[in-house]
Amino acid sequence: MTTLSHPYQYVVIRCVPRVDRGEFVNVAVVLHSQSADVLAIEAHVDEARLRCLHTNVDVDGVRAGLSTLADICAGRQGAGLPVLPTAGKRFGWISAPRSTVLQPGPLHGGVCSDPLVALTELTDAMVR
Repeated sequence: MTTLSHPYQYVVIRCVPRVDRGEFVNVAVVLHSQSADVLAIEAHVDEARLRCLHTNVDVDGVRAGLSTLADICAGRQGAGLPVLPTAGKRFGWISAPRSTVLQPGPLHGGVCSDPLVALTELTDAMVR
């Protein structure tokens, strides 16, 4: 029995409530596997942890930003979303460094048999 292996790349999405301080809480993982045709995000916002960094953090805004990232992963267009025709280009846009409240961490890679299972395992390890 042969198990199919899929290489993937992922970034951890960080919430940086005060960009000037650089402190962050991991809130999501975005995983891309070209061979499995997967670009997906799994998020978990721990409001109490975010409020430890900044009591007035806009948690609804953070959730809205993560929802926008989910729309980009799904390839949705319109309403100010970037027009990026392939999953690879969308992942490149998501993983590009930026100085905003939601920031991608460093790019990492791996190999797995099921990218969606890997995404959940990474989210459990890095975010929850």
